[in-house]
Amino acid sequence: MAEEILINFTPMETRVAVIENGMPQEIYIERAKRRGIVGNIYKGKVVRVLPGMQAAFVDIGLERAAFIHVDEVVDQSQSAEGRANLSIAHVLREGQSLLVQVTKDPIGTKGARLTTHLSIPSRYLVLMPGSSHIGVSQRIEDPEERERLRSLIQKLSTSEEEESPGHGFILRTVAEQVSEAELAADIQFLVRLWDSIQSRIAKASAPSAVYEDLPLNMRALRDMAHAGVERIRIDSRETFQKAVDFCRSLVPEIESKLEYYPGERPIFDLFNVEEEVQKALGRKVELKSGGYLIFDQTEAMTTVDVNTGAFVGHRNLEETIFKTNLEAATAIGRQLRLRNLGGIIIIDFIDMEDVDHQRQVLRTLERVLEKDYAKCKVTGVSELGLVEMTRKRTRESLEQVLCEPCQQCEGRGSIRTPETVCYEIFREILRQHRAYDTDSYLVLANQRVVDYLLDDASDHVAELEVFIGKTIRFQVEPMYNPEHFDVVLR
Repeated sequence: MAEEILINFTPMETRVAVIENGMPQEIYIERAKRRGIVGNIYKGKVVRVLPGMQAAFVDIGLERAAFIHVDEVVDQSQSAEGRANLSIAHVLREGQSLLVQVTKDPIGTKGARLTTHLSIPSRYLVLMPGSSHIGVSQRIEDPEERERLRSLIQKLSTSEEEESPGHGFILRTVAEQVSEAELAADIQFLVRLWDSIQSRIAKASAPSAVYEDLPLNMRALRDMAHAGVERIRIDSRETFQKAVDFCRSLVPEIESKLEYYPGERPIFDLFNVEEEVQKALGRKVELKSGGYLIFDQTEAMTTVDVNTGAFVGHRNLEETIFKTNLEAATAIGRQLRLRNLGGIIIIDFIDMEDVDHQRQVLRTLERVLEKDYAKCKVTGVSELGLVEMTRKRTRESLEQVLCEPCQQCEGRGSIRTPETVCYEIFREILRQHRAYDTDSYLVLANQRVVDYLLDDASDHVAELEVFIGKTIRFQVEPMYNPEHFDVVLR
């Protein structure tokens, strides 16, 4: 599978696109004024303990207090029964200083999610201070390679020269087939980094940051670059030089893949990335067959509806439905990554009577999701014929990063018709008539509403004037949205 990484850098914004077989699969955006904080470590202060929720709010210096659950505080070596019976009030108290790490960025009205189980990533390893656990990424499937890596880490982490007592490690997917020397260098780097963090912790006062993860352009080199990546193109000479220096010190094996892109054509136009971003912000996704998908993202969940659209097939209805669902399963897997949709996801495939067809569609979806960096879990087909799944959410979706709720509809996705607003105005005039004595009324409203009142509803306006014995005048307010109006007593 041909894979490239494109890095578009400006002082205000960094964008990274992962390209597979000529198609954008993942898009990451980080703005200088609103950098993500996942992975950052803070010395925080507990501001409120909630025994009823088994959680607490922690001030880490952000606009909103962050949230931590009791499971993220207690020692993971305790038994499940012991953790279940432990109250948050026995673990934390208000005003207490607490060393925490962000696991989820603030999303919408929700504050950041925290844990006290710290982890610091490098190229091949993740250091877990104060733990003795050694784990291997589940994506390394070869049993012999898993055992080799585990043995190497046990040997290196207990050797006198590495001096890393009390630290646990997780081997990342990119550690497959790496040498002992490379792992030893990674351990040494992580141990030194942790020592420097501890020095900052000792001097810091709560709330304050004691460790910040790398910016997006460097995280892309550390986390996304692997043996299968052919090229990493960067359109900023300064960023390219920083990337070269970074790779020489931490990931020398990918330095040869770095490429400065000086072209006049914007780098994100190379694989139609800009066009794909625009499509990913829409509800409708066209399928090559003529079918289409509808994505609806809400606070509680995301729903995906599959439709045959213009696809009529060549044999019979069941075959048409099956082919549409197969194509949809592949497209959905890509769109989930592209849009970075997380949480509960409900997919309404077109109903299939053939059980074997259902299994093949489900298997296709699971196979596509295997490529996803985020943890996905598909629970199967429900009694209503819906496919239920979850996808781990750690940062805002593409829509949440690039868009804001519509000022006209306030995020509802629809607005009241001019006719509906017109009748609301009539009811408000009647209320004012019963409550106050006035000579006339002035209605301030949007252009569309005033046009409707003077045209389609003119007869009703005349009847109302006769009924209340008062004159009603209308004035267009260009700044009013279609639902906003005021009735002024004259």
